[in-house]
Amino acid sequence: MLIESFQNEKVKYIIKLLTDNRFRKKSGIFVVEGQQENGRAQKYNFEPVEFFICENIFRKELPEGKVHLVSDKVYEKIAYRGTSEGIIGIYKTKEADLYSFKPKDDSTIIVVEGVEKPGNLGAILRSCEAFGIDALIVADGKTDFYNPNVIRSSVGCLFGMEIFQAESTEVFEFLQKNRFNIYTTIMDESAEDIYKRDFRQKSAVLFGTEHSGLSDFWIGKGENTLIPMTGSIDSLNLSNAVAITCYESLKQKKALS
Repeated sequence: MLIESFQNEKVKYIIKLLTDNRFRKKSGIFVVEGQQENGRAQKYNFEPVEFFICENIFRKELPEGKVHLVSDKVYEKIAYRGTSEGIIGIYKTKEADLYSFKPKDDSTIIVVEGVEKPGNLGAILRSCEAFGIDALIVADGKTDFYNPNVIRSSVGCLFGMEIFQAESTEVFEFLQKNRFNIYTTIMDESAEDIYKRDFRQKSAVLFGTEHSGLSDFWIGKGENTLIPMTGSIDSLNLSNAVAITCYESLKQKKALS
C-alpha cells in the first residue's frame, strides 16, 4: 500500500523520531536517510527495523526487510534533504561500554568534552574515520550520537567507528589504566606543538568546547599541546582542529611503514 497522507501514523512516527531526542532514546531506534548512509549502517551490522521508499526517486533494488512505499510528497515531508535519494531506514541503536574497547599499542584516540553541536560531532567522526583514529570518546556529552544531524554530517561514518560516551572522571580512569599518553589542548606556556608529540605510542588527544575549552577537571592531567599557527587568529573551529590532529597521527604512522 502506498502511503500518501501526512496524517498516516507511520509518517507521524518518523517525524517524532527525527525531532524528539527523548522519544528517540526511549524507543531505542533512529532514522537514517540516504543510500550511502543506509549502506554503511547495514555494512556495520546495525539491525534494520523498516524502510520507507519513494520508488520515483529510489531506482535500485528494494532492501530486504519490511518496506513501506511512500508518495513523493510524503517522502519530501519526512526527508531532511527533500527529494534526494528516496530511502529512509529505521534501525535499532547500539550501546557500547567504554571498557569494551581494547586499544592497541599504537592506538590514537580523540576525546571531545561537552560537545554540543550535532554537526560538529558528525564532522569530527568523519575526520576520525578518514584518518584511521581508533576510537572517539565523548566526555560529558550533550549530543545524542543518533541525532539525524550527526548521521548526516558524518556521512554515516558513525556506523564504522568505535565511539563511546562517558563522564570525564571515567574517561581519565580508562586512559590511565590503559597507559595512554594524554595530550590536553590547554593553552599555556608549557604547550608544545602537536608534531612534537609521538603518535607511534598510545595517544589520547583531548579537546574542549569552542567557547571555553577543556574544563578545569583536565588541568594537570596531561601534557599541553597546540596546533602551531602563524595568522592573527589564535584558535580553530573544533572539527578543524581535530582533523589536523588526526592527520598528524596518520602521517607519523605512515612514516614507519
